[in-house]
Amino acid sequence: MRGRCSARGCYGKSNFDSVKSVPSVVKNPCLCEADVRSGGRPNFGFNQWLISCRSRFPVWLPALLLVAVTVLAYQPAWHGNLIWDDAPHIARPELHSFSGLVRTWIKPGATQQYYPLVYSVFWVEHRLWGDSTLGYHLVNILLHTVSALLLLKILQQLGVPGAWLAASIFALHPVQVESVAWIAERKNTLSGVFYLGSALAYLSFDRTRTRRFYALALGLFVLGLFSKTVIATLPAALLLVFWWKRGRLSWKPDVYPLAPFFVVGMGGGLFTAWVERKFGGAEGAAYDFSVVERCLIAGRALWFYAWKLVCPVKLTFIYPRWEVSSWIWWQWLFPAAGLLVVVAAWAITRPGRGLLAGLLFYGGTLFPALGFFNVYPFRYSFVADHFQYLASVGVITLVSAGAALLLDRWRIWGRAAGHLFCVALLATLAVLTWQQSKMYADMETLWRTTIAKNPACWMAHINLGTTLDRKGQTDEAIRQYREAIRLRPDDAEAYYNLGIVLAEKGQTEGAIRQYQKAIRLRPDDAGAHYNLGIVLAGKGQTDGAIRQYQEAIRLKLDDAKAHNNLGIVLAEKGQIDDAISQFREAIRFKPDYAEAHNNLDNALGMKGQIDDAISQFREVLRLKPDDAEARNNLGDALFKKGQTDEAICQYQEAIRLRPDDAVVHYNLGIAFVRKGRIDEAIGQYQEAIRLKPDYPEAHNNLGTALGRKGRIDDAILQFQEAIRLKPDYPEAHNNLGTALGIKGRTNAAIK
Repeated sequence: MRGRCSARGCYGKSNFDSVKSVPSVVKNPCLCEADVRSGGRPNFGFNQWLISCRSRFPVWLPALLLVAVTVLAYQPAWHGNLIWDDAPHIARPELHSFSGLVRTWIKPGATQQYYPLVYSVFWVEHRLWGDSTLGYHLVNILLHTVSALLLLKILQQLGVPGAWLAASIFALHPVQVESVAWIAERKNTLSGVFYLGSALAYLSFDRTRTRRFYALALGLFVLGLFSKTVIATLPAALLLVFWWKRGRLSWKPDVYPLAPFFVVGMGGGLFTAWVERKFGGAEGAAYDFSVVERCLIAGRALWFYAWKLVCPVKLTFIYPRWEVSSWIWWQWLFPAAGLLVVVAAWAITRPGRGLLAGLLFYGGTLFPALGFFNVYPFRYSFVADHFQYLASVGVITLVSAGAALLLDRWRIWGRAAGHLFCVALLATLAVLTWQQSKMYADMETLWRTTIAKNPACWMAHINLGTTLDRKGQTDEAIRQYREAIRLRPDDAEAYYNLGIVLAEKGQTEGAIRQYQKAIRLRPDDAGAHYNLGIVLAGKGQTDGAIRQYQEAIRLKLDDAKAHNNLGIVLAEKGQIDDAISQFREAIRFKPDYAEAHNNLDNALGMKGQIDDAISQFREVLRLKPDDAEARNNLGDALFKKGQTDEAICQYQEAIRLRPDDAVVHYNLGIAFVRKGRIDEAIGQYQEAIRLKPDYPEAHNNLGTALGRKGRIDDAILQFQEAIRLKPDYPEAHNNLGTALGIKGRTNAAIK
């Protein structure tokens, strides 16, 4: 019997394996060819058993069960906090506006990687559930289950044995946890849906030659490239499928329709490689490998990933980075063994081509991550679980199909023992996935788990130090940074972070040394120059601070903070015009930079340009209506212009926003004196002194106000306190002399 069986669940002949057919004549007309090979015995294996359930249960029930089990397996990650680079993907305020969304599409470098569709999805999600991580995690998990169901449909359409088993392993395998539980790897889960959806649509086009399927396949492929360009391998994978099914490839029906896919995919891949080098920092000594060394990396990576699929133990976030050398003989064994396996697969399975097709799919889909192209994570490790998200399909399908055929040959595939084997395998994978998901609960758990499994991971020590510093555990953070330096003395980042913590602890000399070491190792680090400038300015080393800020600006012209800080230091040196220029530059690069507006106002006031200062202060308050300092400064400017009533309103509003600010109470007291409201002025001066007892100016002005009310004795006490706090305060000495003269104490007054 050679034709396609019309019974539900039968998918026709597959040349996936080279098993020879046996009895060709059977009495049961409802058996497909797979049943013929088993001697006429109905082949109700795990795959067929699930399909047979359609007669008793809804067709969607097995799929729903797989989705439910997968979602539950990832339960520990449901409420996981943001880790590593999650925040730049979903929590960057400058990208939350509509203009920010547009920038993710039209400006490479606006985001860490140019995958604008991923950032667009995050943009929509942020409007739905903000910073709550539950929604992001559930979307990732559901996208992963959709990919598993699309894989199932593709394998069923191709007639691959063990399709349900393969889809279930793909959904539940713990090696996928990194792609699913890590929010930033939405790149994988989203592009995976488009990749498999495009493949399914193209297979429909190949079968029907209907244009709408072709357009759908191409459209999904383009969307997938905007999610992650690693899916550029899809057209090659489709040609591989056609070769496996037909034994040969023809130009017009097979290759020609895929030409646009190849062109678009290659363009996307080359563009991503440029972005990684230009904006992702994937260049330098850490990526300086010869072609031979890259081949050694690729050969070892292929075996590494395959082993993790077969034996998913000791999975970790960052694996040890291999030492690669063409002079180490055993490193040649990996690529040699890979070539040997491919040759053996060609020789052994030439009639069926299934084994070779699966291996080539696995290697070809992994190709972009094998080390031939620079990607940023290669600084830490040449391998990562999320690199093989789609490539794993090749090995998983081979193992599932092989298990189905082998168990069928042993005549247990359709029996309880076969079902029990599949359930036990999937349950084990689900438990491992559940356990692996725990490490993505929060940053500290992630890095401590990584260090436990890979103690030499200097990057994990740095990131754990940063996490602990944010939690206020600075001493432990310092220990982590020093351990990172011990493990990798030539890494500038550890010195830089250590400098930040030491500066926070007030150990400025130590901070300066660490920043200088970071700059020596990485001279083009604008952040290190900027932070060194801050420390030097704090120590009063103005000239050194100016040089560091200028270097930071040279390296990063649009650094608004560096321009602002340079302006502050220049103002302290009396170079007001230069300071004004820097404040204006800061505002040009960051128009909503309230602090720079505020500093510009003060500088303009120092130049006597009061009207310009008032205008700037009003702009600050437009941007930040609750900025108490800007309210106070605007009040000062208005007071100088003689607009005392409006100045009083600004001071009062500043006090409402910041009631414990002694300076604002003092300023309001001065304004009340000008308006003749002496009693209110006395109250403000007294409040300023209560908040800041060692405030000589407040004591002096309170004495003046008390004197105007005739309370000379009280005034004398205030003047004396002002002089005690500030012995060289001429105004207070003069006022005390006047008060003593009024009291008839002439000699004391003369003194």
